Amino acid sequence: MNLFLTGATGLVGGELLVTLSKRNEVEKIYCLIRSENQQVATQRLEKVFALHNDTFDAARIIPVLGNLFDDNLTDVLKSNPELNNVDVIIHSAANTSFSRFNDDLVEKANIGGLTKILLWAKELPHLKTFLYIGTATICGKDVKDRVVHEDESPNLNATHLVKYTYTKMKGELLIREHLPEEKILIARPSIIMGDSRPIIPRSPVILWAMATINHLRLIPVNEHAQLDIIPVDYAAQAIVKLLFANRKYHVYHISAGEEGATTALKLSRTLEDYFDEMPPFNFISKSLLNQVKHWTKGKLQPDSELYTYRKYLDYWKDSFEDKSKLRILFSGLDPYLDFMELGHVFDNKRLLEDVDMPNSEPADVYIANSMNFVEKLDILEGAIDP
Repeated sequence: MNLFLTGATGLVGGELLVTLSKRNEVEKIYCLIRSENQQVATQRLEKVFALHNDTFDAARIIPVLGNLFDDNLTDVLKSNPELNNVDVIIHSAANTSFSRFNDDLVEKANIGGLTKILLWAKELPHLKTFLYIGTATICGKDVKDRVVHEDESPNLNATHLVKYTYTKMKGELLIREHLPEEKILIARPSIIMGDSRPIIPRSPVILWAMATINHLRLIPVNEHAQLDIIPVDYAAQAIVKLLFANRKYHVYHISAGEEGATTALKLSRTLEDYFDEMPPFNFISKSLLNQVKHWTKGKLQPDSELYTYRKYLDYWKDSFEDKSKLRILFSGLDPYLDFMELGHVFDNKRLLEDVDMPNSEPADVYIANSMNFVEKLDILEGAIDP
């Protein structure tokens, strides 16, 4: 098997690359890398393997120079004779920003970039599988507090919290326009946070939100809403096993499901056990978030309900000193709180039926392995580019 992988230096793509490199069935993995030259591209790939001391084989892991924003990407791929024998494409690359300031970039990468890959893929003589890494959250914000099934998406009528989930929904539709169903495999991970192993997580994405919540301690979110969160190593293992499995379906949730879901309250207890010098967690109504924002601007009315939590406001003053830092934090955290309020759990029966692996550990259990890393995260830096 010869694979072509995008997003090889990212959170999911990097873990997929390392996991795939350990499979004997895989002959070569061609990785689309944005780089000025082949040497630097190879160094970027070596870094992916070096993080957890995995073996990098330069004869099997081959960089292909290019990026999703290049108008000529399709022609660049078509003109590379080495890629003619590619029979599996894994499209993991995506701009995952939740910030509205990046909406244009998100659309150009996630729809424009995918289109360029598909225009090349559809002409490959030996293509067997196009594996698209989507997201289970394409179900949108209209669905709340229940188990979501694969067949409910993509739904053009769904209302999206951020441009990212909209583009991932459009991506699934785009793939079906270009490729026959028998060549399509869509994996929809739920929320990916950290790593279940006691090692450095490959990326602070999502962990930043948890670290920020940990520092704030007064959280405007429903602490009992279900959260479907999985570690990146579980996601990669499941996706790779699906690629080699005798599959009954074309779309799979890669998720914790009902058995492995958690809540903000359960996560807070794990955090409190480790960071016991901070005030206890207190969860307040999401409706008070506007009062929090007014407080950070010095404009909160004296009779506002938020003042009943004065102990936490004093704690924020002592911890952050400058209220502008809190405004930045809450601005970055806002979309994450919206997702937490939805109470989504994604059905994972298809996955567990077709691959030989157990359910994911709940996030409040496995995340204990990442506490040292959470402690060192720069939450202000993460808030600037959520």
